[in-house]
Amino acid sequence: MNSRPLASATGLIVFLAIWEAIARSGLVASTLLPAPSVLPGALISEVSLGFWHAMVIASMEHYLIGLFLGSLLGIACGMAVALFPRVDATQAWLARVLRPIPPLAWIPFAIIWFGVSQSAAAFIISIGIFWINYFAALTAVESVDKELIELSNAFGHRSFFARLVKVILPGAAPGILGGFRAGLGMGWMTVVAAELFGIIGIGSRMMEAAGLLATEVVIVYMLTIAFLYAVSDTLFVRVRDRLLQWQQ
Repeated sequence: MNSRPLASATGLIVFLAIWEAIARSGLVASTLLPAPSVLPGALISEVSLGFWHAMVIASMEHYLIGLFLGSLLGIACGMAVALFPRVDATQAWLARVLRPIPPLAWIPFAIIWFGVSQSAAAFIISIGIFWINYFAALTAVESVDKELIELSNAFGHRSFFARLVKVILPGAAPGILGGFRAGLGMGWMTVVAAELFGIIGIGSRMMEAAGLLATEVVIVYMLTIAFLYAVSDTLFVRVRDRLLQWQQ
């Protein structure tokens, strides 16, 4: 019998019990550390007032746009660098200059270029996702066994497109999909920060609640982000397993 789920559930229950005990002991003010038992009521209140679903939908919109653009461009650029030495040489220094710049550092330019809008948030989100997918795709393509490429030439797949479809993409797929999965998490980590300058969404609602010392509402939206990530990650893993079923 696998005891891991039981141990995980026990650890979570113990954590919540300790949290509840500390919050109810009076050692910490309720505005600083609300008890877990008040969170369901806070969630129900947010839902009944219409805030919760409105914030989730707003965040999902620019999250999905940023995820699509960042993943598509990151994978395409990473593969191009790995496949074409001239492209690699052209962008090598540019990548070293831009990569260390965090997505949040682009907020002033996002506001100047796009205004306080959904496009600005999607731009910031896409930057963080881009680099994860870029390096994942670059590494995955470079790691494809060169002997397989030579073997494909021997079997008549000598054109670039044939090698790409028959050997490179299948060989690099696990690494590329691994980068995409990491990008799913990075996107949610960036969503809140991208919304802090006034864009409607989970982040702006959290800041509004924090200003009112409604910390139970802040935690509700923190857990909402965790839930949304868990759902998206679970769905992606199922899709990935189907796509890579041929490897089993």
